[in-house]
Amino acid sequence: MGATRIQKALAHLGLGSRRYCEQMVKDERVTLDGCVVSVGQSVTDSELERILVDGQPVGGTPEKLYILLNKPEGYVTTVADPQGRPTVMDLLPAEALRGQGRVYPVGRLDRQTVGVLLFTNDGHLAHQLLHPSSGVEKEYRAEVRGRLSKDRLEHLRRGPVLDDGPTQPPKRVVGRNKEVWMTIKEGRKRQVRRMLKEVGLSCLLLERMSFGGLTSEGLPRGSFRHLEESEVLSLTALCPGALGDKL
Repeated sequence: MGATRIQKALAHLGLGSRRYCEQMVKDERVTLDGCVVSVGQSVTDSELERILVDGQPVGGTPEKLYILLNKPEGYVTTVADPQGRPTVMDLLPAEALRGQGRVYPVGRLDRQTVGVLLFTNDGHLAHQLLHPSSGVEKEYRAEVRGRLSKDRLEHLRRGPVLDDGPTQPPKRVVGRNKEVWMTIKEGRKRQVRRMLKEVGLSCLLLERMSFGGLTSEGLPRGSFRHLEESEVLSLTALCPGALGDKL
């Protein structure tokens, strides 16, 4: 890996997102040869074995982990919450991590939204999956209040204009029996809820049915599973920049 900034190195080792690792450094939880390190300090491969977090060695490069969770309602999608609310990390027991440190969520679902949520310690693949250029498809099912008129559905298909600009036309929009099924490639904050509101529909329940072709079929709400190697390969194939990574 060569010389790398400390927060990036810690994220690469699976200890959390780069922002989370940066906060650990700011909190003086990270030492090298007994000395507290600073944000932006560079470390080399040979120094990784001498880094401690909370007094514990971080070791070398961990096994790559890829986990799918069927997220229930009431959990925030973050590694830690300053308000003390339950986070999605509370749903992953220690055995899920196989002794490899910390994983972190790929993107976010808001507190009320349920369904497919991925976790990994593969920071490069996570970045590729979330980059706008990857165009990873996300399918949602929304239970709505309001009349599913032809005009409203057509408005959704065109891509409503939100306060942060026009949305890309969804790949698929289907409305039936007070439900809207929508497949999008963007990933703006609370995007589906905002799109529905813009066309005059209230979202009563929102579920992400799939992410990059992966679903939670057969997985009870609140449960998780590790991805099969074929599933990791399918995700990697969606991201040309990640094709050279080893599994």
